[in-house]
Amino acid sequence: MASTQSTSVSLPRVAITYCTQCRWMLRAAYFGQELLSTFGNQIGEIALIPATGGLFKVELAYKPQENDTEVRQVLLWDRKAEGGFPETKVLKQRVRDYIDPAKDLGHSDRHGKKKDVTQDAPTETKTAEATAETMESKLLKTNAAGTVCEDCT
Repeated sequence: MASTQSTSVSLPRVAITYCTQCRWMLRAAYFGQELLSTFGNQIGEIALIPATGGLFKVELAYKPQENDTEVRQVLLWDRKAEGGFPETKVLKQRVRDYIDPAKDLGHSDRHGKKKDVTQDAPTETKTAEATAETMESKLLKTNAAGTVCEDCT
């Protein structure tokens, strides 16, 4: 049962709406953790919002200037509109562009150092994101109720 309490919201606020039928909670939590690790106290709140219907949206509520009273809300990512899930670096860049455009994201930045192709790189690396995606694709067939989410297949 949802609470109807009125509480203040800490800005900037990132709201990640995810489909419970598709079992995308781990993916939503992963993105939230990555944003908190990158931006620390610059983000006031990360909200994970359960939904159905194949939804995976990331929205940002922020004040353009610190002394502004106007709160703006922007859609950073919509799985259905953009055809999948964001890369972590893309999501970080989009958040950064609104809350701290001067912030250097290091290797995640689009203007970061180019990779030295002469270095030997492992042929296969599996990130936590890729592992979560593989696990979710296996679980996508049925949800806890034994049904399949028609919107995400």
